[in-house]
Amino acid sequence: MAPSSRRPSASSGSGLAQRRRSAQVEGGAAYQAKRSELLQIAGDVFKQKGYEAATLNDVAERFGTDRAAIYYYFAGKDELFQEVFQATAKKVLDENLAEAIRIAALETTAQERLRMLIELQINSYEANYPYVYVYIQEDMGKVSFQATPWAKEMVRKTRRFEGLVTEVITSGIKAGELREDLSVPLVVKTLFGMVNWTHRWFKPGDRKYTAQQTVDTFSAIFFEGLRKQA
Repeated sequence: MAPSSRRPSASSGSGLAQRRRSAQVEGGAAYQAKRSELLQIAGDVFKQKGYEAATLNDVAERFGTDRAAIYYYFAGKDELFQEVFQATAKKVLDENLAEAIRIAALETTAQERLRMLIELQINSYEANYPYVYVYIQEDMGKVSFQATPWAKEMVRKTRRFEGLVTEVITSGIKAGELREDLSVPLVVKTLFGMVNWTHRWFKPGDRKYTAQQTVDTFSAIFFEGLRKQA
């Protein structure tokens, strides 16, 4: 595991850590609601500033409190960041992977399945903003807990999703639907590069680009280049 850059928290050596643990187990609806609100705020801060640059002071300012109050809900920035994924991104990835497996098995053209996979990702990014984008934009190798079991599971499932896309493209080539003169791994990287780069500019509620416009544009560009010439 990479060395952690975390600084000792304000709760070290005090009864606050015990109070936090008790509240997480026994806390009522109000405590859990505040904790969920903090996760949403932290997700926004990590999205805008990046994990390394973001501080607990940034989160506390958005939350309308001071840094010390954060420790009643979370032990520090590392725990906040990890909770964002354990609570949300992991669930989203599980759901997306299950749906991708279903789509890949459909008895339809490769192009139709690929379009559905593009639509699945873009709609998921919109519905679960900003959590998945935080995962995409971060260099996970720099995060101190990147070697934990849950992080390894995230990587494994991400690769499984990529493998399904590879299988669909390969099936389209074998069926004579898609051109065969391009490197399949490069085609896959192109697709995910196009879709995942939306973390730099796509934001739900921004009327400049909608999710459906994004899906339509990406599909038109991607399939025009991938379609087998007559």
